[in-house]
Amino acid sequence: MSDRPRVLVVDDEPQILRALRILLRDAGFEVLQAASVEGALDAAAVRPPEAAIIDLVLPDGDGIDITRSLRGWSEMPILVLSAVGEEDAKVRALEAGADDYVTKPFGPRELVARLEAAMRRAGPGQAEPVLRADGLELDFAARTVRVDGAEVHLTPIEFNLLRLLARNRGRLMTHRSLLIEVWGPEYATDGAVLRAHVANLRRKIEPAGQAPRYIRTDPGIGYRFAA
Repeated sequence: MSDRPRVLVVDDEPQILRALRILLRDAGFEVLQAASVEGALDAAAVRPPEAAIIDLVLPDGDGIDITRSLRGWSEMPILVLSAVGEEDAKVRALEAGADDYVTKPFGPRELVARLEAAMRRAGPGQAEPVLRADGLELDFAARTVRVDGAEVHLTPIEFNLLRLLARNRGRLMTHRSLLIEVWGPEYATDGAVLRAHVANLRRKIEPAGQAPRYIRTDPGIGYRFAA
């Protein structure tokens, strides 16, 4: 019996499936593979994986179907693979429960790093009372924020937005999920209010004149706390 973490890989292109199998095995994973929705669900039922990498486009459905089915019984990390330009499908996959996505063609090291990060986030552990990351200190209980030792004054909404992103560190959060969590369901489609608050938050915590250090944008999809 292998003690390697088991990853379900689903793609209907044989060359990609083979490349992923070799890549993940070399990185220390045991690989279960499937080329269809039905095959993926069968494989997961017989030998439940600890994570999954799923292509969005499959011959008998799509990766969203698999994601939704897996989320019915598992909190395993799920990454979706997508072609450039499939923004709507990426959003639907994330809303169905996927943790992240990787766009084809992808770099092997990026894929393994995304998978390992998702698995670390899913691992056991207690919530941090204080999060420290690259000069930022976020005290969840005291609701205080410091950047490079200096206290930064945030509005309640800005703090709640930053706290939600930080507690999902590294994970892509869609516009819709952020709006619902921070503002409520009635704001689910109000992208303008989210963009305005992210801009205000960045002005307060990000280094002036430099690329964002903490809050990264995935264009058309959402934001992630990347520090």
